[in-house]
Amino acid sequence: MLDKFNREIDYLRISITDLCNLRCIYCMPKDGVKKLSHENIISIERIEEIVKEAVKLGINKVRLTGGEPLVRHGLAEICRKISAIPEIKELCITTNGVLLSQYAKELKESGVTRINISLDTLDKDKYKRITRGGNIEDVFEGINAIKKEGFKNTKINCVLIGGFNDDEIPSFLKFAHDNDLSFRFIELMPIGEGEKMDRSSFISNSKVIESLSDLVKVEDDGVSSLYKFKDGRGSIGLISPLSHSFCEKCSRLRLTSDGKLKPCLHSSLEIDLKDKHGEELKEEIKKAILLKPKEHHLNQDKKSSSKRLMSEIGG
Repeated sequence: MLDKFNREIDYLRISITDLCNLRCIYCMPKDGVKKLSHENIISIERIEEIVKEAVKLGINKVRLTGGEPLVRHGLAEICRKISAIPEIKELCITTNGVLLSQYAKELKESGVTRINISLDTLDKDKYKRITRGGNIEDVFEGINAIKKEGFKNTKINCVLIGGFNDDEIPSFLKFAHDNDLSFRFIELMPIGEGEKMDRSSFISNSKVIESLSDLVKVEDDGVSSLYKFKDGRGSIGLISPLSHSFCEKCSRLRLTSDGKLKPCLHSSLEIDLKDKHGEELKEEIKKAILLKPKEHHLNQDKKSSSKRLMSEIGG
């Protein structure tokens, strides 16, 4: 289905929990978030129902996010139900990677096709600091586990933060090449906890471009500007929502863990799907597509911006 601006909407991101086993400073408050009651968290059956109606409108790619999706009870069942829907071409997960070594095999068997891992530093002490206590070795074990299970096209998502990890850009490039991975730099966004950070933390991906002279620019990958290493091992992607808005390419909707459908990550607009079923549910999803704004207003209108934490909407 096309929205009002002729964009084909074929991608649904589902936040299956707003809980997380880490406390990254730009995403989650130090003390975490209040756990949703059982009746307010979106159920496995409800997720399946919504996806089945969404595919009737052209959705063919689903990504499960959080919080941290691997802490959600019943994750494998959710994956099996979604991957069993014939129209779904791709089922992906974005995770911090901490629990991947335990669940990689089960995820593969449950129909997950691809995994993205959030990793903002390669230094164990800095990792512990930004995650408020995480162990980076758990993530490295997770990366090795999904390689062993045969997952392909793994992407590492790195939020670029001035004064914290911008000095690691050469190391990130080497890590991507040596491990034949796609490493994607994402500009820090002023949402939730991120909005409280010092302005010097917000730097443009143009700083990364300065280090890409030995790479070759290739065709963009969705919302990511993509560069390849000349020998074909690994790639670098730049996702720049602030300095180079990619709204004209946005093809996604987002479902929150409490059952609200967001046409735009950055907008406060939400469609409540509670008690909607069948044709009525499909019409609400269609309404969300038609209400999708032309672009976000992160740099201008704060009144219309989302008031949710990043952990509540899955990034």
